[in-house]
Amino acid sequence: MAAQAGAAIMSIYDGAFAVERKADDSPLTLADLESQRIILAELAQLTPDVPVLSEESAHAPWQERRDWHELWLVDPLDGTREFVKRNGEFTVNIALIVDHEPVLGLIAAPVRDVTYWGAVGHGAFVRRGNSPPARIGVSPAADPPRVVGSRSHRDPRTTAYLDALGPHQLTGIGSSLKFCLVAEGAADLYPRFGPTSEWDTAAGQAILEAAGGRVTRLDGHRLRYNCRESLINGDFLAFGDPRVLARRES
Repeated sequence: MAAQAGAAIMSIYDGAFAVERKADDSPLTLADLESQRIILAELAQLTPDVPVLSEESAHAPWQERRDWHELWLVDPLDGTREFVKRNGEFTVNIALIVDHEPVLGLIAAPVRDVTYWGAVGHGAFVRRGNSPPARIGVSPAADPPRVVGSRSHRDPRTTAYLDALGPHQLTGIGSSLKFCLVAEGAADLYPRFGPTSEWDTAAGQAILEAAGGRVTRLDGHRLRYNCRESLINGDFLAFGDPRVLARRES
């Protein structure tokens, strides 16, 4: 499913493509729509009774989805801005939510030919190209900590948070790859201030938690899904070793 979606994305990425603008001024391309078409068709065959929330499709009203105990959250092309820039830092995100918790996540990066996945109680894994899957896990916090942040979204609150963190190494990277870097122990902390949608974070959270990390709001509570009418997350911190947070508090 993800491989097929990635192949469709790459067939468009390698040629000329038009860019439209959605109501929120974010970009939309044919690659978003083709990836979604493939994923929705595959999920309909795999789990016909499990509803899907996807970025590029009409969303069921809250009165209907408030009773959903299971659902798929899909971002068929996370990082469309990176796709348009042709920097390769975009992904396909698929997550299974059960009783508001992300229990299974898959993130594929077509340009990098790498796929990450993880499930509660089963661990997290990565496959690069045709290599066998390898188990991944978070690492002890480095000194100075390795921080990942968005290439396309940066605001004064992020700068203030990092200033308070003290000395650190900052790497900018697009899409949900930030969760993956923390999950495989290549980064320690991903702080995000500002709005994200639930399909932006669910797969990354499932993978990172399966790898031994956490994704929490600023009050320490985990992100949860399909709990309210809005599909917008608040600020959050994604991290491997919780000691990285103690640096800021000390």
